[in-house]
Amino acid sequence: MSSRTWAWRAGFVLACLVQLYGLYSPQQAGPDTSSIPYSDKVAHFLIFAAVAYLGLRVGVPARWLLGALVLQAIGSEFIQHYLLPDRSGDPFDSVADLLGVALGSRLGFRAVQRARGRT
Repeated sequence: MSSRTWAWRAGFVLACLVQLYGLYSPQQAGPDTSSIPYSDKVAHFLIFAAVAYLGLRVGVPARWLLGALVLQAIGSEFIQHYLLPDRSGDPFDSVADLLGVALGSRLGFRAVQRARGRT
């Protein structure tokens, strides 16, 4: 296996870990960016886009990856609202998550198609 393949896989694992930490940390993860409008939504969008893109890029089956991301986008807000006392669920975070999945999957499918065209 090439070092490039390992790098893509490591990126996917890292993106998954960052996503899980951000969604399920008992307190708000990362620095306080409440003074920056919509920074929370941008973070949700980017991390879901990254996981979708990298997952497709490393060969995770699309139906499993995208299904899990959609469930996580919706379920994580319920978990934050009902099970994490210092967090609150926000339906607009789920919207940002789902838009990130849409963009990440579009870019991921295009990257996979380009890679197949080269072989």
